[in-house]
Amino acid sequence: MDASFQPLFQVTRGNIIESTHFGAAAVVDSRGNLLKALGNSRAVVFLRSSAKPFQALPFVERDGPQAFGLSPKEIALMCASHSGTEEHVATLRAMQAKIGVSVSDLQCGAHYPYHEASADAMKIRGELPTPYRHNCSGKHTGMLAHAKLRGQPLETYLELGGAVQQSILQAFAEMCALPLDQVELGIDGCSAPNFAAPLYNAALAYARLCDPWELSARRAEACRVITSAMTAYPDMVGGPERFDTRLMEVGQGKIVVKGGAEGYQAIGLLPGALGKDSAGVGITIKISDGDPSGRARHAVALQILRQLGALSAAQLEAMRAFGPEISLYNFRKLHVGAGRPAF
Repeated sequence: MDASFQPLFQVTRGNIIESTHFGAAAVVDSRGNLLKALGNSRAVVFLRSSAKPFQALPFVERDGPQAFGLSPKEIALMCASHSGTEEHVATLRAMQAKIGVSVSDLQCGAHYPYHEASADAMKIRGELPTPYRHNCSGKHTGMLAHAKLRGQPLETYLELGGAVQQSILQAFAEMCALPLDQVELGIDGCSAPNFAAPLYNAALAYARLCDPWELSARRAEACRVITSAMTAYPDMVGGPERFDTRLMEVGQGKIVVKGGAEGYQAIGLLPGALGKDSAGVGITIKISDGDPSGRARHAVALQILRQLGALSAAQLEAMRAFGPEISLYNFRKLHVGAGRPAF
């Protein structure tokens, strides 16, 4: 086991621990103070879809939404790993009509919707998924808009050397307070470039996204546009019964939430979320085994928020289905065990 990671979540059956999820986390305020660390806060890991708000940032910073008349709802979808519902598809179609692009321009691939009812309805109709149903299609539509805004070729909008991806990389590095050459690069599941950064720096980026007090006026306004869109339309960022959506609903405008694949979770707390005059805070979590079900990262996130005092008793109760402690049942609905944070 990598020494960067410590036990974060344990599952019991009967009286013994049956399995343990290891991981690491960082809690950082917008002044750069490390408020809490679990495991190695400097572990370098890919953000995956947790990078999406930063991938939208340079487009918003260039007044792209105004140029195309995009609404806050559509900006939220640019930052989404959406569930592929009919509402998501309708919003994408309207967004693309404003921009002047189409589904054929998307290079994200296609998969059935995360939303099971939508996927089942498609299968009954004999309908195959198009890129509209891909959870990253909002992000890709935003990148196409960015390319069109700058007069760049649409067919090369994913190329790392192009203007769109270079400006995204630059903005991400600056938000993380990292030199460009210290941002590790890879290709995401949707074929867009993705970034790996220390948990501390990614948490700092989320803290600054929520509390851009030291950023330029233009970037600070772009950050506020993104966070206000995500918190106003959390259903666009995820979908029905999704953790990110539900926590933003419960957070009532004070919490920005964006998970990523392979056990990554990022959360931003807006100023005042921890009490009067509190600074913005960023939280990043990595579960080392990839946490396919999401049970560990969701519970760990809620435990951290509980320890910080970011959620009231009523808010924690509203999130109870996700943790911090969960009950395990078998196929006969018999209670067989429990899962709980290990810190």
